Amino acid sequence: MLVLSLLEERARHGYEIAKLIEERSRGVLTFHAASLYPLLYKMEARRLIQGRWIEKAGQRRRRHYSITAAGRRVLAERRSGWTAFIDALTRVAGLRHA
Repeated sequence: MLVLSLLEERARHGYEIAKLIEERSRGVLTFHAASLYPLLYKMEARRLIQGRWIEKAGQRRRRHYSITAAGRRVLAERRSGWTAFIDALTRVAGLRHA
């Protein structure tokens, strides 16, 4: 869900995805290349995301990923499920938003 939500904003390469997850979670969540890239490959195989190589002058080529229509559907389903789960935790455990 994290990867799909970041790709919903715009296409990104793997390193950027990992850094944004770490930054936006204030360091609580981290992805290392050893786990992120296999995940991206699986998501691409499931057609949730689409990758393409981009070359820029003076830089090495990078694979940029974008979300597909199927990925948008899965993201909406996952968001709905997580919202229900978080709401239930809030009611049962008395959690409060900061």
